[in-house]
Amino acid sequence: MSSDRPRKKAPPPPRPKAPSEAREELRPEPRPPRREPRRPRRRGVLGGLLIVFFNLVFLGLIGALAGGLFIFHHFGRDLPDYRRLSEYEPAVMTRIYAGNGQLITEYAVEKRVFVPINAIPELVKDAFISAEDQNFYRHVGVDPQGLARAVVTNLRNIGSGRRPEGASTITQQVAKNFLLTNEVSIERKIKEAILALRIERAYSKDQILELYLNEIYLGFESYGVAAAAMNYFNKSLDELTVAEAAYLAALPKAPNNYHPFRKPEAAVARRNWVIGRLLEDGRLGAEEAAAARAEPLVVEQSLDPTFVDAGAYFAEEVRRELVDRYGEDALYKGGLAVRTTLEPRLQEIATRVLRDGLITYDRRHGWRGPLARLDVAEEAAPTAWQPALAAVPGPEDLPATWRLAVVLKVGRGDVTVGLADGGTANLPFRELLWARPWRQEQRLGPAVNVASDVLAVGDVVAVEPVTSYSYVKDNQRVTGDYPEGTVALRQLPAIEGALVALDPHTGRVLAMVGGFSQKRSEFNRATQAQRQPGSAFKPFIYLAALEQGYAPTDKVIDGPIVIDQGPGLPKWKPANYTNDFLGPTTLRRGVEKSRNLMTVRLAQQIGMPVIADTARRFGINDNLPQVLSMALGAGETTVLDLTAAYGMLVNGGKKITPTLVDRIQDRTGATIFRHDTRPCDGCAGVFWTGQDMPAIPDTRPRVADPLSAYQMVSILEGVVKYGTGQRIAAVGKPLAGKTGTTNEYRDAWFVGFSPDLAVGVYTGFDEPATLGPREAGSRVAGPIFKDFMEEALANAPPTPFRVPEGIRLIRINHETGARARRGDERVILEAFKPGQAPPDPTGRPIDHLPAYAQPARELPERAAPGVPSFTPPEGREGTVSQPATRPAPPLQPTSPSAPQAGGLY
Repeated sequence: MSSDRPRKKAPPPPRPKAPSEAREELRPEPRPPRREPRRPRRRGVLGGLLIVFFNLVFLGLIGALAGGLFIFHHFGRDLPDYRRLSEYEPAVMTRIYAGNGQLITEYAVEKRVFVPINAIPELVKDAFISAEDQNFYRHVGVDPQGLARAVVTNLRNIGSGRRPEGASTITQQVAKNFLLTNEVSIERKIKEAILALRIERAYSKDQILELYLNEIYLGFESYGVAAAAMNYFNKSLDELTVAEAAYLAALPKAPNNYHPFRKPEAAVARRNWVIGRLLEDGRLGAEEAAAARAEPLVVEQSLDPTFVDAGAYFAEEVRRELVDRYGEDALYKGGLAVRTTLEPRLQEIATRVLRDGLITYDRRHGWRGPLARLDVAEEAAPTAWQPALAAVPGPEDLPATWRLAVVLKVGRGDVTVGLADGGTANLPFRELLWARPWRQEQRLGPAVNVASDVLAVGDVVAVEPVTSYSYVKDNQRVTGDYPEGTVALRQLPAIEGALVALDPHTGRVLAMVGGFSQKRSEFNRATQAQRQPGSAFKPFIYLAALEQGYAPTDKVIDGPIVIDQGPGLPKWKPANYTNDFLGPTTLRRGVEKSRNLMTVRLAQQIGMPVIADTARRFGINDNLPQVLSMALGAGETTVLDLTAAYGMLVNGGKKITPTLVDRIQDRTGATIFRHDTRPCDGCAGVFWTGQDMPAIPDTRPRVADPLSAYQMVSILEGVVKYGTGQRIAAVGKPLAGKTGTTNEYRDAWFVGFSPDLAVGVYTGFDEPATLGPREAGSRVAGPIFKDFMEEALANAPPTPFRVPEGIRLIRINHETGARARRGDERVILEAFKPGQAPPDPTGRPIDHLPAYAQPARELPERAAPGVPSFTPPEGREGTVSQPATRPAPPLQPTSPSAPQAGGLY
């Protein structure tokens, strides 16, 4: 079978070689020339060492890397989570402010004011960076350059006595302060470095610096730069000078080593070192640095201790309220800003007049002797007595102007005393006349005839510098001036007391003093002491009668009364303070003269359940025992509650709740509490566009008929003008109030008000004891009330009490309660409800409100004719029985368990 593919041609046969060519192929190839063998080079010693060195370095690096990885793995396994820093909320102090924004006090575990980084001045940031971490913005958490510098510097300073230089970065300090302990060990330093590296990867430099500057402790109980600026210099951060910022930056490592008072030279030197670092880093010019170094270190600690002491009882009451409301952690760590109701001017007055009143009472009851005795020779040199006097522990509650002194010489008249500073002073005989010996039951020993009747050489006593004297002789006031270096004998009172001043329209407590000194006793007698108010409770008996339909001119018999207390118990025979009887007496005169017998009869007539309900509505006592002795003030209450109850009388019968706090804000500035919760539609408007002024509704519930409340106010005004409170009339402003004295003169009160200020004063011993014969409310508490109102209202116009719509003011005879006639000696304007006015002998109708009647601040609803008693609106607290019918019901026996204590007048 044939194929189409072409056949390949066979290769041609090889050409036969020439003989010469064949011989050429048989010749052997020539060998290459033989080379001489090289001689081995000889290596130098240095070269060998270098090779060894580089090998060792290489192996060292490998080992270091392996060791580093091992250390990082080993120590980095169980480290705290650095991400917690993002949730960090520092413990910030709570600050308590007065109503005008003045700082009262602070509460904190760590006194800190947190300041965001953008609010911290560059000067402050630069000072701390230069002092603590110059490469802060260049390193990654650990600073090898700084470490090397510190090593070199510390090697140079060996034996020089200089402080070793640290190498921890600010980031490392944040890691230690927030996430680790202060343990001194290599392990902790390794962990610190690892955490610093992690922190730098997760947070910005500004975030790290913010944490650092707000956390560090800088001495003087200051945590963070803002608190330190206040505590050292009484300045905000933006007010600091270069020198002051540098001093604060000198403190983080060891604040006590640079204490401005104990180690001023070291403090200035360290400050100047920081200034040098600022200059070195280019953050400060040469002239600025020189001026800052020349500036003296002047520390001005914040807070006026006098004011803090004046508000100590108030602040402590606020502290207790905050703990009850939010807990201790929120108070001491939560950074609350609390705006209180305190009025600093009134608080200062209250503190001073209460102390003066207690001292005045104490002086009336004689001298209890020296505080201590020293073995001192007469007219000895200061070196003989000054150290001993300085060693005498003075009373903690010694007023700021008083000081301890030792008697050096006693003549027939004047006395020479030595003071703690080594100086001497003269104590005139005139200033010893009050110091008759104290006797039991508040009685006095014989009169002082010579100085030795009171003092002896070596006696340690309290004295106060004085510049003038004033006393009464033969009914004439005698005054004069003392020469410089004159002191008066002083004695800390044993009696205690309390004073509360509040706004009767809102319940805001404007001033509160709970005792002579909180340093002596933290017990707050304004809020914690339950005391019998005595006759200061009587206005609420008479108010209950007015609400039952009685008129101020209605009469009750002021005569002997005997109450059967039940089987096996003696009969109760109450008595008047003056032990006399006035017969049928108007309700007004019964209150003005504080008549006990007619008060008991009135309580019998209207019934104790009605009185107990009145006490509950006014917040005096929620569970007043329904026994007749309660009508004389035998039930217990506090100064704060009774003062608030009087405030409800003058405000027209509206409920108020005493409050010490207006507003509370958390650390972010959000309001979490506001006392005034009234709604106000339209109050948030920014611009006025012709809209009506927003109207704030009055949401206070009524606790009394406004007409009855005003009648009681008018009667209490008569107490000041004509009754037991006549000393108060010297203030010269419209005032009203009531004295209170309990059996055996154990407690003395005065509670009263102006149209816009209610004040309560209590005096007595913590361990109940008599104040002494005739030491009644009008004599002990009344002058304190008077002195307070005199200063508090000094610049206020004489505002009359507001008369509510519906009241008729009629001229009556003060003694009889009948319509005034021509020739009557004492005529007053009496307040009547519709239908209550006594008949006009001329027969003229009474159908208008006199022009001299002042309108009420808020016009209440007019009382319905013929229903004079108070009935609370639906949904409001309190109920009152219907008017009592005439004649009065028969007397009711008291409970067998009735206490026999009560009011005198």
